[in-house]
Amino acid sequence: MSFSAVNILGTMPEIYLTFFGCVLLILETIVPKEKRSWLGYFTILALVFAMIASIGLNGKGLPLYSGLYIIDPFSNFFKITIYVGAIITVLFSLPYLEQEDIHHGEYYAFILFSVVGMMVMVSAGDLITLFLGIELMSLCFYVLVGLKRESHRAVEASFKYFLLGAFSAAIFLFGISFLYGASGTETISGLAAFISNPGSLKPIVIAGMILTLVGFTFKVSAVPFHMWTPDVYEGAPTVVTGFMAAASKIAAFAVFLRVFWVAFSGNRHEWDILIVLISILSMAVGNVVALLQTNIKRMLAYSSIGHAGYALMALLLPNRESLFALLFYVFAYMFMTLGAFGIVLMMRKKGVEGEEISDFVGLHKRHPLAAFMMLIFMFSLAGIPPFGGFLAKFYIFYAVVHAGYVWLAVVGIIFAAIGAYYYLKVVMAMYMREPEESVEVHMTPMGKIGLALTAGTTLILGIYPAPFVEYIKSSLALFVP
Repeated sequence: MSFSAVNILGTMPEIYLTFFGCVLLILETIVPKEKRSWLGYFTILALVFAMIASIGLNGKGLPLYSGLYIIDPFSNFFKITIYVGAIITVLFSLPYLEQEDIHHGEYYAFILFSVVGMMVMVSAGDLITLFLGIELMSLCFYVLVGLKRESHRAVEASFKYFLLGAFSAAIFLFGISFLYGASGTETISGLAAFISNPGSLKPIVIAGMILTLVGFTFKVSAVPFHMWTPDVYEGAPTVVTGFMAAASKIAAFAVFLRVFWVAFSGNRHEWDILIVLISILSMAVGNVVALLQTNIKRMLAYSSIGHAGYALMALLLPNRESLFALLFYVFAYMFMTLGAFGIVLMMRKKGVEGEEISDFVGLHKRHPLAAFMMLIFMFSLAGIPPFGGFLAKFYIFYAVVHAGYVWLAVVGIIFAAIGAYYYLKVVMAMYMREPEESVEVHMTPMGKIGLALTAGTTLILGIYPAPFVEYIKSSLALFVP
C-alpha cells in the first residue's frame, strides 16, 4: 500500500473532519460553558468545509490505498447526504442541549467522528475497512446515546446498544473470516470475482454471506435484529435519536448495496429469499407494533423498522431502476425523519420533553407552525402526496412491479396502508382534539432553520423532484452492480 499524494488528497474530507474533531476536544476544555454554542457553529463550518472537498472529488472514480478505499459518485452521494443530515442535527442540537443542560463540548466531536465512520463505510473497498468504519460510527453512538449522564433511561439504552452492537460486530467479523477463508481475499472486487466463478458456492461461503447479512440487518434495524431499536430510540437524547435514525441508516444501506450488489451478486439466488423474508417481517412488525405505541419516539422507532422493510425490497432487483429507487428513498427518508424528531425535541411539558402522542393534542391552536410542520412530516412518512415520501414509496413499488414481483408490491402497499393509521393518529391529535394540558414549543432561530431545510426539501421532493432525480442518477454513473 502506498501513501501517495493521490491517496492522501482523495481522503482529505475524512482527514479534515478527524482534525476538526480533535480540535473540538481541545476547545471543550477552554471554551466557557455559556459560550459552547460556538462549538456548534465551528462543527457546521467543519462539515461545510468537508462537503466542499468531497464535491471537488466527485466523479473521480478513484480506487485508493490499493483498492481498500473507493472514491466515486456513488460514495460521494452518500457522503454529501450525511453531511447535510449532520448539519441539520447540529442546528437542532444548539438549543436542545441548552434546554436539557447537556451542552458538553465532546458532543460535537463525537458527531464529527461518527460522520467520519460513516464516510469510511460508504467508501470501503474491502470488508476490514468496512468493519473499521462501522465500529467508529457505532462507538460514537454508544457514547452519544448515554449523553444524559444523570438519566437512568439513557444509560440503560447506551448499555443495551453497546452489548447488542458488540454481538453484531462479532457475528459480522465471523462472516468476514469465513469469506476470507474460502476466497483468500476480503476486498469487495476480489470477492465478486471469486463468487462469480462456477463451483465457488460452498457451505462456508453461504455461511459467510448469512453472517454478514446479520451484521447489516442489525445496523438498518430490520427484523429479527431490531429489538434494540425502540429502547435505544426512546432512551437516547432526541437529537441523537434523529441523527441515528436518519444518517446511520443511510450509511448502512450504502454498504448493504456495495457488498450485496457487487461482492455477492454472483450468488443472488442464494440470498434473495432471505431478503424477501426480512423485508416482509420488517414491514409487518414495524407497522403493526407501531399501532400500539403511545410514545412518539417508540412509534417512530417501529416506523423506521417498517421503512427498512420497504427499502430492502429494492435489493432484490438486479437493475439500476431499483438502485435509483433505493437511493431516492433513503434520501427522502432522512429529511422527513430528521424533521419529525426536530419537532419532538422542541416539545416541552413542565420543563421536560413532551414525548407522548397525547402531548400533541390541540397543537394547531398552541403553535400552528409546529403543527403544520409535523403534518408535513407525518404525511410524507405515510406516503401521502404531494410530499417526498409518496414518490419514494412510488419508486420502490414501481421498481418491484416492473421486475415482476407484483405480489411483493401488494404486500408492501398493504403494510403501507396500515402504517398510515398511526401517522394520521398524530395529525388527528393535533388538529381534531382540544388541548388538555399546556405543552410549550421552544422554536429557536436555529431550530427554525433546521425545520425549514427538512420541511422544504420534503415538499420539493414531492412537487419538483427533477434536480434531485438527476443528481441521484448521476451518482450511479460508475457504480456497476
